[in-house]
Amino acid sequence: MIVLIPAFQPDARLATLVERLDRHRVLVVDDGSGPAYAAMFEAARRAGAEVIHLSHNRGKGFALKTGFAHIGAHYPGVDVVCADSDGQHRVEDIEAVAARVRTSPAAMVLGVRRFTGRVPARSRFGNAATRIAFRLITGLAVTDTQTGLRGYPARTLPWLNRVPGDRFEYELKLLLRAAAEHLPIEEVDIATVYLDGNSSSHFRPVIDSARIYGPLLAFAGSSLLAFAVDALLLAALVTATGDLTASAIGARMVSATLNYTVNRAGVFGGGHAVPHRQSAPRYIALALAMLTANIALLHVLSAVTGSLVVSKILTEVTLFLTGFAVQRAFVFRRRRPGPPGTRITTEQQPVGTRG
Repeated sequence: MIVLIPAFQPDARLATLVERLDRHRVLVVDDGSGPAYAAMFEAARRAGAEVIHLSHNRGKGFALKTGFAHIGAHYPGVDVVCADSDGQHRVEDIEAVAARVRTSPAAMVLGVRRFTGRVPARSRFGNAATRIAFRLITGLAVTDTQTGLRGYPARTLPWLNRVPGDRFEYELKLLLRAAAEHLPIEEVDIATVYLDGNSSSHFRPVIDSARIYGPLLAFAGSSLLAFAVDALLLAALVTATGDLTASAIGARMVSATLNYTVNRAGVFGGGHAVPHRQSAPRYIALALAMLTANIALLHVLSAVTGSLVVSKILTEVTLFLTGFAVQRAFVFRRRRPGPPGTRITTEQQPVGTRG
């Protein structure tokens, strides 16, 4: 096993962690911290780590992929456990994840925190929000989507380097890609440790939250775009023809084509879209079913509310979650060899004295 530690402007806790990992090979990637932090990386090197320096800050995702590429080239066949540089991952937890990687068929093993005890509010809220959004988007329940303690078997290193993302969003994209490809994921409970209120974190709330939640909001954005096109066309066609049914059909055909194109390539594509021969017939069947429901609801709600605008909004809200669930589970689902679904299991790791 190799412990990979991406580090940006670390303090003395980096060298301390390396010292405590003295039974393991450690690779530290300096993410362009600059000359002011040279002593910290030298201390890590003296403690036994191999250190790679990047010329300037590229982001956590880039640093991780640099480490994966180096390990694949120089230590083929060796499993990797990634840990943070600030001392929040105990040695016994790192070893528990490594042990699980050695015995598991999973594509990744997550060291998951249960967020008990004194946890900074932004960390507790951020993980809860991402966990809920991730569940809605993928249908997969992951306890800790933001954990930096992750184990990967050697066979996954080429795959890890193919997933896009250079900064904090990279680790979430790994989970999204694994869920889309039905790769097995397992979990191991670890201690929830925050030092000095998590003051050492380099997470930028606005920029990095946008990067993280961007993939999760892509489907909502695609749906809103289709809704806007559909609503505008519906209003224009009803005004021009006075025929609600024909207008709804025409507007939906245009908006559905747009929605299919965006969802196939950008939302569910993950860099390799499902073939048209597989997804198009499914989407057409869904679109016809949704169109029937759309027309029925429009007629009923228009009669009840007396407003086309109100009935249109209520109809779209009603059909939104159904459409998403069917597209995720059926229309754009890839047929892949191997296990029929992503599996998550949990192995309890006792919480004892900090390592």
